[in-house]
Amino acid sequence: MALEKTQINDKIEVLKLAAGYPVIQVRQATIITDDGVEISRNFHRRVVTPGDNFLAEPDADVMKIIQATFTAEAQAAYAAAHADPSIQADVVE
Repeated sequence: MALEKTQINDKIEVLKLAAGYPVIQVRQATIITDDGVEISRNFHRRVVTPGDNFLAEPDADVMKIIQATFTAEAQAAYAAAHADPSIQADVVE
């Protein structure tokens, strides 16, 4: 019986909010295997916004998406949305 725990970012999504700026959702899967057979899988999500300190992002794939998505325009929209409390940050479908 050899239990093994693996954590991977298995889903990375870019969502554009109604407030006019994008956010990145990262889903991390924690997989437990016993002799190579998966016995458990759990998920944890985190959200990265243009206002976050993302310079120490440990996942290279997430960092590439941050660099492509969080442009100066996106960061300005984020700052403007948080300066005006009347703007709601709902997801645009």
